[in-house]
Amino acid sequence: MRVGHVTTPFGRRPVTYAMLKDQLAAGEIEDGACADKWKLYRALCEARTRLGITDRALAVMNALLSFYPKNELCAEDGLIVFPSNAQLSLRSHGMAEQTIRRHIAALIEAGLLSRRDSANGKRFVRRSRAGDFNEAFGFSLSPLLARAEEIERLAAEVEAERIHLSNMRERLTICRRDIAKLVTAALNEGTPGDWEAPVIEYRAILAALPRKPDAALMTKALEEMELLRQNILNQLERQIKTQNMSGSARQNERQQQSSDLESSTESEPRLEGMKGESPNEVASSESGLSRGDFKISAPKDAGHGREMRKAPQNLALANEVRRTRAKAAPDLKPFPLAMVLSACPEIANYGPGGMISTWRDLMVAAVLVRTMLSVSPSAYEEACAALGPENAATAMACILERANVINSAGGYLRDLTRRAERGEFSLGPMLMAQIRANGGSLKRAG
Repeated sequence: MRVGHVTTPFGRRPVTYAMLKDQLAAGEIEDGACADKWKLYRALCEARTRLGITDRALAVMNALLSFYPKNELCAEDGLIVFPSNAQLSLRSHGMAEQTIRRHIAALIEAGLLSRRDSANGKRFVRRSRAGDFNEAFGFSLSPLLARAEEIERLAAEVEAERIHLSNMRERLTICRRDIAKLVTAALNEGTPGDWEAPVIEYRAILAALPRKPDAALMTKALEEMELLRQNILNQLERQIKTQNMSGSARQNERQQQSSDLESSTESEPRLEGMKGESPNEVASSESGLSRGDFKISAPKDAGHGREMRKAPQNLALANEVRRTRAKAAPDLKPFPLAMVLSACPEIANYGPGGMISTWRDLMVAAVLVRTMLSVSPSAYEEACAALGPENAATAMACILERANVINSAGGYLRDLTRRAERGEFSLGPMLMAQIRANGGSLKRAG
């Protein structure tokens, strides 16, 4: 074992017990101990947060290592570098001398560097007649070599923690995707159950995560997400089993279907909104089930509605639009068409050619949506008489946006019509609630 000697700093710099302890530890280096200085420096950069040093201090350490002539730090070589302030500043990318002194003090305090000052504080080397080094004064790299194993161990721990955190983040992302798609599928399929609760819990878990969570917080969030995903899967599995049992019990029964598709006496129960809410409460709800990760699509027969646009029934649709316009009694001013389309973008899929540019296009699309959602002609004509054709079409567009949480579109429209006749309903709050559900400011990104 090689034991060095202790030196005190030049001038007014004080010596501390910690400095003496570090110098004694640096002097007790095993014989033949060596380490690649650049590999050790990379490990030092990896473990800098554990050692409490900054990137600027590492830049100074890099400059000091560049003055050591060999790639291997070996105990028998003395490990003293003696650059001038000017040269040290150049190799530290032009760092000011005052800043260099501050970061050298930080490296010494962290136990990675020590001073070996001469009598006058100058840095130099004494050579023999043969040109060999006799004695050198400057900065000793012995503490860095003495702590090489510790630095490499800390670097390995930091790297392992980073990999673990990356894996946790990846698992959390997959779990988030699974929950979002499962809940969206349940809503699109009309699966009974309280699907707003898992969405609220999902957002609460994400809200509790800081911008840069540590491993403990990430583990807690992942466990909660996985439990939530398992609960959703259990609920869907029970529903699938129930449907299978119900289907097997009825598989031999004769199918009965009425051939009168447009009967005005079709069953339209009074509105049963989500969780027993009233129509206005449903319209102004800001639960946001269609926001963020949860993107609720149109009902399953939306593709059938798109095919209907191409069918040779446009003349009948136009006639129905004209009939409803003729029956409209009130002179209620409609909202701007751009505002309606921003609040209810799904209705554009049912317009002529897949787009809506005029009020007439919107009313034609509303008749298509009325047929798709099984709203009777009488219910829609009553809405046109109470609200006006433009406002009735706007109401149908809003109903389409929330088709997955409204049990009976026809009952909902009739209830709105009755409220409008009593002067208790206005389309303004419904449109604003839908705009807020889409993200506010008439747009939603991602």
